[in-house]
Amino acid sequence: MEATKEIKKDDVLLEVTNLDVNFKIKRSGGLFFNKYNTLKAVKNVNFKLRVGETLGVVGESGCGKSTLSRAIVGLVEGQGSIKFLGEELIGISQRQRRKYKKDIQMIFQDPSASLNPRITVGELIAEPLTIHFPKMSKAQVRQEVLETMKKVGLLPNMINRYPHEFSGGQAQRIGIARALITRPKIIICDEPVSALDVSIQAQVVNLLKDLQKEYGISLIFIAHDLSVVRHISDRVLVMYLGSVFELSTSKEIFENTKHPYTRALMSAVPIPDPELERNKKIEFLDGDLPSPINPPSGCVFRTRCKYATEQCATTPPALENVGNEELPHLVACYNLIDIKNI
Repeated sequence: MEATKEIKKDDVLLEVTNLDVNFKIKRSGGLFFNKYNTLKAVKNVNFKLRVGETLGVVGESGCGKSTLSRAIVGLVEGQGSIKFLGEELIGISQRQRRKYKKDIQMIFQDPSASLNPRITVGELIAEPLTIHFPKMSKAQVRQEVLETMKKVGLLPNMINRYPHEFSGGQAQRIGIARALITRPKIIICDEPVSALDVSIQAQVVNLLKDLQKEYGISLIFIAHDLSVVRHISDRVLVMYLGSVFELSTSKEIFENTKHPYTRALMSAVPIPDPELERNKKIEFLDGDLPSPINPPSGCVFRTRCKYATEQCATTPPALENVGNEELPHLVACYNLIDIKNI
């Protein structure tokens, strides 16, 4: 494969700044004017991803996690800035973006739906190579495919089988191999274990950690299961209705939670100890997730937050550092003092 730019530990691979993603939704009954509503799926998201780091992204369904991932890989159009190794990705053509695609790969939630059922596993895994490295010979491609299959736990005799012949866990390994084959710098994992049995989930997560250690890959790991996120992530980003509510190290997020929404998410995580599970305090959320087409004024979480004040209804809280320079802990909330130590 061709040589790539040398990068060092702690270098910033990906920098997302003021990212917005909006969709036009057609209104029913609109005849002449205002036929469309604007759905703000991602609003003013900022973060950096460093070499070899895993950033966990959590939040309820509909909070914008998957839209964020699709904006990074270019599947949806965003506004703001997404820089990969200092190069801007927003606003460039698909042809210009193509040279970055081998370095930013994606693993999808449902492996069966993301794999073409009409071609063999070998052809599926080889496809990114033939696109990004057209000068490689068939023998070289086959060798790379077999090596990558071995890395993800697939046997060589599986190379001529079709996706429907595999279990869910095996199919996800095919998806991982397909993402890994170009030796990317970033792999975005969009709910990669949510459709798998618990025992298989652990195998897949451990596989991703092993591959990350071997190849120095950075991961963006999107999930609902916070226990999985805690196990694999270095830092955690909490999203609600398209906005970032909290961002810090995994240890800080789980042991020193600041935002009431994050507290509610954490309280829903099961504790293996039955006694502790029975006695733990659960932070219940009032009501349902508001419509992203017509969100509440001010802080979008205020309609479900028992700590909300009049100030919350007027101006959205900014994401501010309540930690220090060595250990940043970013939180968007006006009432941290009120909920601290509760």
